Amino acid sequence: MNPVYLDYAATTPVDPRVAEVIMSCLTMDGNFANPASRSHRLGWQAEQAVEVARRQLADTINAEPREIVWTSGATESNNLALKGVVEYARRDDFGRPLHIITSAIEHKAILDTCKWLQGTGVEVTYLTPDADGLIQPQQVADALSEHTVLVSLMAVNNELGTINDIPAVSQLLAKHPALLHVDAAQAVGKMAVDVRAWDVDLLSMSCHKFYGPKGIGALFVRRQPLVHVAAQIHGGGHERGMRSGTLATHQIAAMGKAAALVQAELADDEVRIRGLRDRLQEGLLALGDVYINGHVEQRVANILNVSFAGVDGEILLASLARVAVSSGSACTSASVEPSYVLKAIGRSDALAHAGLRFSVGRFTTAEDIELALSEVTRTVQGLRR
Repeated sequence: MNPVYLDYAATTPVDPRVAEVIMSCLTMDGNFANPASRSHRLGWQAEQAVEVARRQLADTINAEPREIVWTSGATESNNLALKGVVEYARRDDFGRPLHIITSAIEHKAILDTCKWLQGTGVEVTYLTPDADGLIQPQQVADALSEHTVLVSLMAVNNELGTINDIPAVSQLLAKHPALLHVDAAQAVGKMAVDVRAWDVDLLSMSCHKFYGPKGIGALFVRRQPLVHVAAQIHGGGHERGMRSGTLATHQIAAMGKAAALVQAELADDEVRIRGLRDRLQEGLLALGDVYINGHVEQRVANILNVSFAGVDGEILLASLARVAVSSGSACTSASVEPSYVLKAIGRSDALAHAGLRFSVGRFTTAEDIELALSEVTRTVQGLRR
């Protein structure tokens, strides 16, 4: 029997309705042609499927279709946003000092890209979150300088589920030339995302986080006023010169369908998922000496990160054979380090090591939650004894 899956923040299963769209674009009797083949009807049909999906995704985040650039996922979108903005700024004024503001608890796709950019001479400020796992807008204001070209903050933290106040950050940047990039990989499909209301310049998305396939994502690039991003992948000038490569019709059409389902079902999903998450939280806290990591209210409905005092986190995770959850620990060749996110919000090494992220999703049932509670309770009580 498969374990209860409570790791939706890591990836989601493909919704069967999305899987049908994928299959319809693969075989000879389907919509398999190259969208760039303009010389025949099959190519036009593939291009139409791509453009329908572009509209579906744009509508989900209140963007224009022309502001959607297809990528392989949020990691590529993040790289394109950060490196693309820096490279274009250097073209404009080579030798000019460049500065980026981000946070110490961003996804590694941001942190590793910023580290690489530092090696090229870019100055990077890493803001420290408060004890609730939030970045306060005033911290951004205090870090701004005349050389700041980009602020990059995630909408939802991937370990804690905490929600940053992106509109407040964009408001304080209104009179500053720096662009605002948002990693929304954990936000789209979990909460309402509106690039106009948030007033962002760039926003990264990943389809496998909202019931679509892996290997497809997108970057929102604002057109009014026009945001300039230098391409990082060359070879044909696709996606208005920002990202070359043959478009994967099956994946793109799937992302469009997944986005359309988000539009139709998010409100109901959010209510049901929050109820399941809260039941899980209630049962775990009943164990005693259990600590919620991150803000208890300013977070998305699906993520619950808790630390269990008096328990070795590695042994706990290994003992939960019937429950699929995540640890924040990052494995290295020499040791298992505690989560850098939990350390950044002030957790001790012991509590950081004993932190687990439970994440609920569209296909989680009440029975799944009760089984998970039973397994975790039995395991934690046994380890404490």
